[in-house]
Amino acid sequence: MTSRTTLTDVPYSAAQMFDLVADVERYPEFLPWCIALRVLNKDLSEAGGKLCAEMIVSYKVFREQFKSDVALDVADKKVDVYYIDGPFRRLHNRWRFEDNTHGGSTIHFFIEFEFRNILLQSTARAVFEKAFARMSEAFVARADDLYGRPR
Repeated sequence: MTSRTTLTDVPYSAAQMFDLVADVERYPEFLPWCIALRVLNKDLSEAGGKLCAEMIVSYKVFREQFKSDVALDVADKKVDVYYIDGPFRRLHNRWRFEDNTHGGSTIHFFIEFEFRNILLQSTARAVFEKAFARMSEAFVARADDLYGRPR
């Protein structure tokens, strides 16, 4: 099992970052290795709700499809992703956003995963830090594009 927790300060509000991460249908536009995503069903309201999404990721020789339930909590600015089906034995990630005193927000991100295939697990461990950093950067770059880079 591989897991990681990070705290990242960004110059955008918690609400802006929550909205960006909750907009899963846009992931193929900016997220590395995400080549397709489709929402299978959703039950959303102004308070949040749930959706089920299927994502295809491709990295070098690996191309995998997986399905997850996504729980959105607008009041707590929290996104929880629960794995349903695909190449993992286990996958869970949680985003929580809170405004900070610097005029931006702090992103609390947790991910835990284990592949069914031991070869995929060893490959994932070998590139995890690099991939994680690149994906984190992609979300911040997307915020720059959507909200304009603060001065």
